[in-house]
Formats: sequence, structure tokens, C-alpha cells
Amino acid sequence: MHIFAIANQKGGVGKTTTAVNLAAALAQAGQRTLLVDLDPQGNATMGSGVDKRTLSASIYQMLVGLATMPEVRAMSPSGQYAVLPANRDLAAAEVEMVDLERREQRLKQALARHADEYDFVLIDCPPSLSILTLNGLCAAHGVIIPMQCEYYALEGLSDLVNTIKQVHKNLNRDLRIIGLLRVMFDPRSTLSNQVSRQLEEHFGDKVFKTLVPRNVRLAEAPSYGVPGVLFDRNAKGAQAYLAFAEEMIERVKTWEMEQ
Repeated sequence: MHIFAIANQKGGVGKTTTAVNLAAALAQAGQRTLLVDLDPQGNATMGSGVDKRTLSASIYQMLVGLATMPEVRAMSPSGQYAVLPANRDLAAAEVEMVDLERREQRLKQALARHADEYDFVLIDCPPSLSILTLNGLCAAHGVIIPMQCEYYALEGLSDLVNTIKQVHKNLNRDLRIIGLLRVMFDPRSTLSNQVSRQLEEHFGDKVFKTLVPRNVRLAEAPSYGVPGVLFDRNAKGAQAYLAFAEEMIERVKTWEMEQ
């Protein structure tokens, strides 16, 4: 089981879009996939076609010990991947987990009991460094960083890299940056191309080859509760995420050979 946190402290950079579409694309490629929604907004849950308003139990109950993973788990009706869904209740976990023993390890412990059930686990982290994000980073083997090719994104990236280094040093020795995914890319923009080149120069092969363009069809898909790669498979954005899934599968194979 390979566990990847999809994280960026900056909001609005396509974390949830990446989490949902990569989960669906991996499932399409025959990978047993679990999507973990760690954001109280529950956007990855809704984007997967699971109604957060009618949940009898959510990841909140799992993290505070009131429910087991099988009791919480749902299936994406269209995506054919499993979801640990979230809703507003999850905001309360921030407060309630403060007094729990090894509070930053709760997600890791829950996933470990089901290690042989999945090939890929993707964790959609909230856009802040909270106890929830910390749970995601402590559970993960690596971090996928979606980012826009713009000036402010570069500024925030150094903070995120430092956070990942701190978690690696103090809490999770397995954690490393798997790669940076360039999203909402506009090939006509000089700035986009400049920042893209800077990323390649600075991070080398840590930058995924796949470029995800700005795409209206990807943006429309969540309102239908269907991942973009299934909503319109021929759209440029969907094609990019399908290619990204193949790139992830290859990168993991290489990774396994190195270990």
C-alpha cells in the first residue's frame, strides 16, 4: 500500500481536483484506490459523488475512536474507488484530538489495519498546517504538491518544503516529496512558462512530466458529483490526469525497485 498526501498550505491550487481525479484515474487503471478526505469542507467527498449531508459516520468518528474504518468507508458511485468521507463534523476533531495520545498518528494507525486492501491511498489535506494535515503527513510515504505556475506559489513552496522536512525529522522518517504537479497551466502565459522552467531547474526529476491545463470541464465536474476524468474523458484536463495516473504508477514501480 502506497500512501500519498496531496498537500499545499496555499488554498485554491487544485488539491481536491487532483485528489479526486487521480483517485478515479488510478481506479480506471485497475489500481485498488482509497481517497481520504481530511478537509472539513468535504469537497473531495462531494466531488466523488458521496453526499456529505447524509453521512451516518465520517472520518471524524474514525479519528476520535467512535467508529472503525469499515463503518465509515463509502464507495464513489461513478469512480469505483473507496472514500473515507468528511463533513463539517471534522472541524471538531481539531479540538477533541488535543487530549488524545499520539494524536498525530491516528490516521496512520487506522490505515495500517487495512494495509493489504489497497494499492494506493490518497489523502486530500486541508490548506493549513493543522492537526489534520499533520495526521495526513504522518500517515503518508510521500507528498504530492499541486501548484500553479505563478509567483506567489513559489513563495509558499519553500514554507511547505520546510514543513515536510520538519515532519520527516521529528515524526515520520518515511516521508519525502514524491513530486510537484503543475496544475491550471496556461501555455500562452509567459509567467507560467518561466515559473515552470524555474521549477524544473530547481527540483529536477521531482517535477512530474504531466502538465494539467486550465480546463472548464474539470471545473464543472464536481457540481455533478463525478470526477472530471469520467465526466468528460476527452477533455484536455481529464487526459492530463489519466496521464498523471500512469506516471504515478511508473514512478512507484521505480521506487519499489530502488528499495
